[in-house]
Amino acid sequence: MYVAVKGGREAIENAAQAFRHQQVRGDSDPVALEQIREQLVLAVDKVMGEGGIYDPDYAALALKQTAGDVLEASFMLRAFCTTQPRFGYSLPRDTSDMRVVRRISAAFKDIPGGQVLGPTSDYLLRLLNFELVEENDPGYRNTLTGLLSALPDADPLPDQFPKVVDLLRREGLLETPGSDEEAPPLIDITRESLRFPAPRSAALQSMARAETGGLLALAYSNMRGYGMVHPTVGELRVGYLPVYVTNPYTDEPERVGDVKVTECEIISETRDDSDELPRFSLGYGLCLGHNETKAISMAVLDRATQAEEPRVPSEDQEFVLLHTEGIESMGFCNHFKLPHYVTFQSALDRLRTSRENLQS
Repeated sequence: MYVAVKGGREAIENAAQAFRHQQVRGDSDPVALEQIREQLVLAVDKVMGEGGIYDPDYAALALKQTAGDVLEASFMLRAFCTTQPRFGYSLPRDTSDMRVVRRISAAFKDIPGGQVLGPTSDYLLRLLNFELVEENDPGYRNTLTGLLSALPDADPLPDQFPKVVDLLRREGLLETPGSDEEAPPLIDITRESLRFPAPRSAALQSMARAETGGLLALAYSNMRGYGMVHPTVGELRVGYLPVYVTNPYTDEPERVGDVKVTECEIISETRDDSDELPRFSLGYGLCLGHNETKAISMAVLDRATQAEEPRVPSEDQEFVLLHTEGIESMGFCNHFKLPHYVTFQSALDRLRTSRENLQS
C-alpha cells in the first residue's frame, strides 16, 4: 500500500521556486516564446505530436516552463487539452491535398513531380557550427538575407503531388486494404479506452501520440532482425494539410486552417505461404509537426503489428501500444520518487525475519 504524506507544503513550494530560480539565475535575457516557436521548431513539433494538440504557441510555452523537458512539456500540453471543450471532429482528408514542403522517396529515383528535399540537415556532416556561438541580431539578419538572396529562381511547387505508392497499386503489386463494409467503426482513443485487439485506426491514433524514442526503439528492434519488416520508404512527406469541419448551419465542409504533418508510407515484402500472387505490403505513419523519425518508426510498427501470429514484441499490438505511451510511462516511472515507506518497511521486515529464521 501507499502512504499519504501530510505536511511539507512549504518545502514543496520552495522546491518549485528553486526550479524557477534555476532557469533565471544567469545573466542572459529571458527566452521569448517567439524564439522557441521559430528557432526550436523541431522540439515544438515533437511536443505537439506527443501532447496530442496542434498549437505551436502553447507548445513553446510548455517547453519554456519545463526548461526544455520534452516529455514533461508534452504531459503539460495534454493535461491542458483535457480542460478544453470539444466542439466536433474534423472531416477525413486525402493527404494528396497536402501543401508539400518536403517530399522524398527511397524506392524510386525518379518520381512524378520530382524529389523535393526541402528543409533538412540529413545530408550534412554532424559537425558543430561554432559560428552560432557568437551569433548576434545583425549577424542573424545578414545570414537570413544571404540565404534568401542565394536561393535559385525556381518555379513554385505545385499545389498537389501524386502518390508514389499509386505506381505500385496500378500494377497490382501492393496489397489493397479491405472494403469500407469490413472496416470497424472509428474509435476516439481520447474518449474510449483501448481494447485489444484494437482496430487499426485506434492503433494509428495511439502511435501518433506516442513517445518518439519508444516508437524508435521497438521499430529498430524489428528492422535489425527481431521481426520481419525491412522497410523501404515509398514516400515521406512533410507539409501542411488543410483541416475541414462541417458547418453546423449549412452542413457544408468549411476549411478552418492548416496543420503541419509528417507522413510516411513504407513498403515491405510479404512473407506468407498463401496461394495468392505475392505483393508488397504497406505500413503507414502520420504525426503532427515535422518528425520524420517518428513517422518512419510508426509506419514500421504499423506493418509489424499486422502480423497474424506475433513472434516478437514489436509485432505484438498490445505490447507496442502500451509501452510507447510516453506520458503514462513517464508518470509510472517517476511515481517511484513518491513515498513508498509502508511497502519498503514491509519488505524490510520480511527480509529481516527470513534472515533471523535462517540463522536460528
